Amino acid sequence: MVAEDQSLENSGSIHVVKGESRFRNVLYGPVRWIKMLSKELHWSFVFGVVSLYGINQGLGGSMGRVATEYYMKDVQKVQPSESQALTAITKIPWIIKPLWGILTDVLPIFGYHRRPYFILAGVLGVVSMLFISLHSNLHLYFALMWMTLSSAAMAIADVTIDACTAYNSIKQSALASDMQSLCSLSSSIGALVGYFMSGILVHLVGSKGVFGLLTLPFALVSVVGIVFSESHVPGFSYKQVNQRFTDAGRAMWRTMKCSDVWRPCLYMYISLALSLNIHEGLFYWFTDSKDGPMFAQETVGFILSIGSVGSILGATLYQLVLKDHSFRGLCLWTQLLFALSGMLDLILVLRLNLKFGLPDYLFIVVDEVVSQMIGRLKWMPLLVLTSKLCPHGIEGTFFALLMSIDNAGIMTSSWLGGVLLHVLKVTRTEFGNLWLAVLVRNAMRLLPLFVLFLVPKGDQNTFKLPSEIMGEDSEEGDGKEEARNLEMASLVHSVDRR
Repeated sequence: MVAEDQSLENSGSIHVVKGESRFRNVLYGPVRWIKMLSKELHWSFVFGVVSLYGINQGLGGSMGRVATEYYMKDVQKVQPSESQALTAITKIPWIIKPLWGILTDVLPIFGYHRRPYFILAGVLGVVSMLFISLHSNLHLYFALMWMTLSSAAMAIADVTIDACTAYNSIKQSALASDMQSLCSLSSSIGALVGYFMSGILVHLVGSKGVFGLLTLPFALVSVVGIVFSESHVPGFSYKQVNQRFTDAGRAMWRTMKCSDVWRPCLYMYISLALSLNIHEGLFYWFTDSKDGPMFAQETVGFILSIGSVGSILGATLYQLVLKDHSFRGLCLWTQLLFALSGMLDLILVLRLNLKFGLPDYLFIVVDEVVSQMIGRLKWMPLLVLTSKLCPHGIEGTFFALLMSIDNAGIMTSSWLGGVLLHVLKVTRTEFGNLWLAVLVRNAMRLLPLFVLFLVPKGDQNTFKLPSEIMGEDSEEGDGKEEARNLEMASLVHSVDRR
């Protein structure tokens, strides 16, 4: 498997809003549909969604991912275990995503809550990419610092456009499903194109050249901040900021103490943390080993783009068939399938596919599609459960907190995977124990089944937190639940991740 799909921020819309008929409208009349959204929501919002979800995160995120892998391998020349651990550090800005969310909500700059943060994120991203691309002999840790800053730029832009989408979803609920379709389509198409182009561009201009090209998507983020339509808030009292931060922190802590909340959160963290990520070891073997497939850069990008199709298929299958099943039952079967799908990697590493007459290229495409599809099926119910754990009044901030916990699980899995590669002495040139690393990873994927009792038994449509935790009156609960779901749906998007 060329890539293990664990990105949380690039993960497809939660299908908690009804919009199948509207989605068909997207397919049959895209130009007319976009014109309608531009008229109803303002063209700058539609431009912002396409620019950030589609170009910056979809196209730029996928190109950056492939460029980073080749940069660490060919330019910095680090070992697979080191690359695994170091690149995980760049995810820290996503772990503190609630901080960015609170800042954009309670701390306006020059009277604006959104526009300055778009501009700041774009400038930070452009500067970071320029330093990496233009410096001829950049030290590893300085390169890591600039990569982390570019990740922070993308996280700030992400949480800002999330807030805009959430606001519009509640303000104009009739168009909420149209907005979700726009977010999902933009991200999906961007990622497909980005992965397809990534290998070709790395081959033509090198990984550093690709980083230079990534200044363009970040510059577009700043353009969004310049043209974005937002009401000016004059005379803001900055004395309120500390109190608002304190109130948000207390509300989140009060909610997290509820067993109906922390138990599922603990399961999600364990499930992600124990799904060891050994992708760098596999990537080095795919591209460098004389005993491996020795895939060219263009081939790697193409395989990743095909994998994105598998992720879309998984999200579609979930929506059509699995969305009405119970949380616990779905988590059980998807976790089992997730462990079994890892055996495809073992077959490839042991070269058994050649004994069956299956060429590497065909087998890795099937492996990637199946792995991404099952990874998406595993992720979707956890995503829906996350949305239902958010109390009324602090939905956006608390959702960002829960996603941060999941991102912490992903970072833990990368670090543990790096340790495993190091212990088994999987290096740039030695892959004799890679099969054992794959086997251990597959076995570890079964361990979350022993804590499955932490997941609620309720089905995905009727599960709700107690009314005293939700902070809403029982008579108003159903109406507010719909609005809350709309807001949650707008906070997650992409093909990947993510």
